[in-house]
Amino acid sequence: MYKTIHMPPLKKNHPQGDIVRKMFGEIAGKYDLINRLMTFGQDRIWRQCGLGAANMPEGGTMLDAGTGTGAIALDALKNDPSLRIMGADFTVEMMLLGKKKKDGHRITWTAADALALPFKDTCFDAVTSGYLIRNVIDPLRAFKEQARVVKPGGRVVCLETSPPPDGSLKPLLLFFLNRLIPLLGQIVSGNRPAYTYLPKTTQNFVPPKKIAAIMRAAGLTNIRYQRFMFGTIA
Repeated sequence: MYKTIHMPPLKKNHPQGDIVRKMFGEIAGKYDLINRLMTFGQDRIWRQCGLGAANMPEGGTMLDAGTGTGAIALDALKNDPSLRIMGADFTVEMMLLGKKKKDGHRITWTAADALALPFKDTCFDAVTSGYLIRNVIDPLRAFKEQARVVKPGGRVVCLETSPPPDGSLKPLLLFFLNRLIPLLGQIVSGNRPAYTYLPKTTQNFVPPKKIAAIMRAAGLTNIRYQRFMFGTIA
């Protein structure tokens, strides 16, 4: 387990990865607040659903990949203080904020590339991630890494955004994504470009059925998904 946060060079360096890391570093201070506002507080419920699906054993080990400020990891500790949790991310600024939160010192924070996790095979009872996969350049490789480090019979849980489904609500959802979220980002964080980029990653990403297919291709089995917030979260 790593005790300090030092970001090594990305294992598979790519200009887009550097851009994304820099962007999340810039919005780190307001990231949690804006998430709370733009999901109307529902993000807590979705995290709990994901942790329920992780089915962690008492005293088990969990990796939260792309942990950011540790929202999922800290919720897991609240649910079960006996857990041993590793939070991994390539944006050090986010993790430094997470360390300052209540019980943040109880998480082991590690700077890591999601495409080359610095952990041995089969060492975690579960791997969780929140809004990670749409920001990596190779989702299949990311899931292969998660499948590699989880124990046989363990679980991989992915909380992600999803493109608005076709239907009568789609125009309203697109207005929310393309107009209101960038405006909210500008008002709260002063960074409109970041909150223009993030909704676009949602619209350009694949639906849950495709994510399930990628997970299956990575060697995972018994895959299921649930949709929230008018189909824009899975």
